Amino acid sequence: MSLKHWNPILLLALANLFMTYAWYGHLKNMREKPLILAILSSWSIAFIEYCLQVPANRMGSETFTLSQLKIIQEILTMLIFAGFAVFYMKTPITRNYLYASICLLGAAYFIFRD
Repeated sequence: MSLKHWNPILLLALANLFMTYAWYGHLKNMREKPLILAILSSWSIAFIEYCLQVPANRMGSETFTLSQLKIIQEILTMLIFAGFAVFYMKTPITRNYLYASICLLGAAYFIFRD
């Protein structure tokens, strides 16, 4: 794969880091804060995610189909969420998470095959 393929994937991975933190980070570090603060904080973080995700999808659409972009995003979501859950939230990954990941690999196989 060329750099043209890797750039959108790297941007999508970065966007997903911000998205995951925006969606779940407040559960650890803002639990005692008012809900409106958690919402505004999450929206602020999500803005950064969109600043990465929109260009990533534009670039990616030049080399990937829409379905391929979606599967790439879902695989990145599973990988990044696993790391976030284990290392930041201190939550173990279960066997069911592994099974769901295997299903996503199957989806990737079918969406990328000719």
